[in-house]
Amino acid sequence: MLSFVCRLAFKAPLRLPTIFLICLFLLGCNQHETSLSGPQVKSNPQSIKIGLLPEQDIFTQKKRYEPLLALLSKKIGISIQICILPHYGNIIDDFNNLGLDGAFFGSFTGAMAIQKFFVEPLARPQYAGGASSYYGMVFVKKGSSIRTAEDMRGKQMVFVDRATTAGYLLPLAYFKALGIVDYKRWFKEYYFSGTHEDAIKDVLNGQADIGAAKNTVFYRMAATDSRLLSELEILETSPHVPANGLAVRHDLDPELKQALKQQLLVLHQGEEGRAVLDVLKIERFVETTADDYQPVLDYAKSIGLDLKTYNYLND
Repeated sequence: MLSFVCRLAFKAPLRLPTIFLICLFLLGCNQHETSLSGPQVKSNPQSIKIGLLPEQDIFTQKKRYEPLLALLSKKIGISIQICILPHYGNIIDDFNNLGLDGAFFGSFTGAMAIQKFFVEPLARPQYAGGASSYYGMVFVKKGSSIRTAEDMRGKQMVFVDRATTAGYLLPLAYFKALGIVDYKRWFKEYYFSGTHEDAIKDVLNGQADIGAAKNTVFYRMAATDSRLLSELEILETSPHVPANGLAVRHDLDPELKQALKQQLLVLHQGEEGRAVLDVLKIERFVETTADDYQPVLDYAKSIGLDLKTYNYLND
């Protein structure tokens, strides 16, 4: 497994520390075992694999989601393997290669997966205040005087990944509105950080002049690092799109799909579930459907992207 995971890591232009952590940590799959003695699910496989996106560093992702999947494993009566993927695009390529049964898709990857192989969304988080969506942000350092297209010419731009709404679709639409047709020629340098967290850090620390990321990661980081609010300035925000929700392959056992969905929707009703939700910093899970991803499809279409055929590999 280690050798396979390391090969995946080196397919993308990741930073050396990230690659090292990926290989060291055996990204592949961490399994939560259960006694399988419960009667909840009868005709499904004895184990399923759930993929996670690299929204933050791999240790943070594992720490956030492992309690949730461990509790689901216990409640449903099967083992669940966590597969943390090295970058966003791979969640599409490797859904079949790794034999994934489901994943916590972002809005962009979720919309693509629905279009390409008809995954079925089950549930997504609802945050404090009732929101179950997020939005993208384009930001610069305060005092940079970057406002117009001309201000941006010759600067350094950090995207997250070409398979993210907040980290790619938003800045593309924003640049188009400013009159920047070909960002590759407009900027002195552009690159893909691989995570929202790294894109934010790079602008904060002066490694890039302009960055894009999702608001949920931005404000989660700001809660422990006040510099984000005092030193970064937001230039543009995107429409709201569905929060990272669980979607499963369309041919997964119907009984298992229903059990997963039901357990997610009632987590907030029990003490164990509320403890798990606290780790994720969300209030509850709410039902979600393919229709909820239509804003992403509309947003992509507005800048000329067809998600059925879109080539999302970073360059």
